[in-house]
Amino acid sequence: MTADNPMTTSTHNSVPFVDLAWQHDQIQAQIQAALAAVLSRGDFVLGQAVQELETAFAEASGAQCGVGVACGTDAIALGLSACGIGEGDEVLLPVNTFVATLIGILRSGAIPVFVDCDQDTALLDLEAAEAAVTLKTRAVIPVHLYGQMVSPSGLKALAERHDLLIFEDAAQAHLAEREGMRAGSVGTAAAFSFYPSKNLGAIGDGGMLLTQEALVAETTRSLRNYGAVRKYFHTEPQGTNSRLDTLQAAVLGLKLPFLLDWNHARNQIAQHYDDRLSALREFGILPIRNDSGTGHVYHLYVIRVTTDCPIDRTALQLALQEKQIQSGIHYPVPCHLQPAFQFLGYQPGAFPVAEGLSQEILSLPMYPGMTLEQADRVIDVIVQAVNQDTATTESLTALSA
Repeated sequence: MTADNPMTTSTHNSVPFVDLAWQHDQIQAQIQAALAAVLSRGDFVLGQAVQELETAFAEASGAQCGVGVACGTDAIALGLSACGIGEGDEVLLPVNTFVATLIGILRSGAIPVFVDCDQDTALLDLEAAEAAVTLKTRAVIPVHLYGQMVSPSGLKALAERHDLLIFEDAAQAHLAEREGMRAGSVGTAAAFSFYPSKNLGAIGDGGMLLTQEALVAETTRSLRNYGAVRKYFHTEPQGTNSRLDTLQAAVLGLKLPFLLDWNHARNQIAQHYDDRLSALREFGILPIRNDSGTGHVYHLYVIRVTTDCPIDRTALQLALQEKQIQSGIHYPVPCHLQPAFQFLGYQPGAFPVAEGLSQEILSLPMYPGMTLEQADRVIDVIVQAVNQDTATTESLTALSA
């Protein structure tokens, strides 16, 4: 029912969850030339393309410095350490995030403190975050979930009241905007993932730390390279091997100039979904709310299949699957209920909003290159599945056309 392979190429009648062929076809010759250039130079580790991408992505995002690392999880773990966050420090994070956020905090040695989310946007509940602050709280990690940023003004106000460091998890929000700011420019530092299906995706794993502070960037560069500030001179005992591959950086550097247009294409598909799905609100189908306008970059387009809906989420996924339409759930189990993290001491019921959303949310196909006809096919199947009564279905179809 879910998209086990999120990078499936579509067939004539299917609608994949993600289809990367369209964007790669546009720049296939340039990709091959860029890879050939790296092969020719032989600078496979921390090469020219890495430095160029670090500069270009930081500039595009409104940050001062970029540091390429092996993955987004490392960007969180090494970045927090570089910011001075570690043992005994509490870090606030939303409970409805991918486990990479949590793992990054644990690897830094800090103490994760979960916070519930807003039901309509699925973003970090800032009031709940404030209520969770203690004398040990040093940082807050807002997760810019699904491609929408947490309010920068709200974050800054919270941080100022409690002297907190803002460390953005922007793994799903490349060049997202809200309140005149871009993801990666709000706090002291931010972590990005370049997993292939991200808005800016590599052809393998990759990540980057963005920061406004030169010292944080310098420390992260050392941590990613065995704790060495220069060859064979190691100053950071927590150092590891986490370097963005030069071949991946070359591909990402080629894609970056296209990213705004690709994000715009995602936003247009999302608006079409919103327009046509509006007729289903009274039948319990509620899109996650967009509070950012065109600044929302829609890494994922997520709806809620609420208890007011005549069918449940599983039945809707099955209906989509029968028509060769892939879907996903992001995420079916909140972090505090994952078996690996029971040692943190949280119990079911601790975060009722996130737990409730985990039973409702459904991610629909979303990618640049997706056509309005494909989006219409997805919506038509949802309309037909919501109510099997012919007369009602015809009425819904007319309303949502």
